[in-house]
Amino acid sequence: MKYELWKTGSSVLATFGLYSVLYRENKFYRFFEHIFLGLAAGWTLVVIWVEIEKDQWWGKMLGANNDAGTSMVQSGYWLYAFLVPIGVMGYFVFSKKHNWISKIPIGIVLGLYAGQQFQAWLQRYGPQISTSLKPILPTTFTSITVPDNPVPGEVYFTQALTNAISLFTLLSVVAYFLFSFNENNKLLNRLSTSGRWLLMIGFGAIFGTTVTMRFTLLIDRMHFVWIDFVRDMLLRR
Repeated sequence: MKYELWKTGSSVLATFGLYSVLYRENKFYRFFEHIFLGLAAGWTLVVIWVEIEKDQWWGKMLGANNDAGTSMVQSGYWLYAFLVPIGVMGYFVFSKKHNWISKIPIGIVLGLYAGQQFQAWLQRYGPQISTSLKPILPTTFTSITVPDNPVPGEVYFTQALTNAISLFTLLSVVAYFLFSFNENNKLLNRLSTSGRWLLMIGFGAIFGTTVTMRFTLLIDRMHFVWIDFVRDMLLRR
């Protein structure tokens, strides 16, 4: 019980230390910030090795494979060993004389990443582009809203209205970022203005969601302080 009290009390103290920055910058906050960064750095190294490097690099290089919960010995892929000197080159960034060596792995990573992003872009945005092309005219008026058992292939009025709003939003936002057309085009100017307002609404919704998430974290911390610590540990002793 005493250990749990000290552990929970330390967590509460760290919580108040981190939230003290809301008042102003202070040494109390800096102390717990450094503790958090140190623990996060150590934890990250362990996670990188256990969750990624051990299976994706070390195990494949030596031929160990633990997929599906079985231990199978396979031939090692020793070309993975060449990743070690490439990784070591990155630490030459701390050398004034040989700093240029650290640019080699950076160039390799950027080149591989740039090539991979072409395929990732198509996989990520290709389906979004295709799904944005939806019918805006209803094909049936038997029901204004979508029934519980809709007929496959039929477009109901509310579906068509939703698709029309989505298409108008898409065209308006795209028009806002078109700068190569004549500014005297009234239709384009109106679409651009609509796109600006729709973007502001979207960013406002994102900002509101972010604030809500922050309040969720705050409520969770306050529940930990007042319920788990004050009520359950201090008042009930």
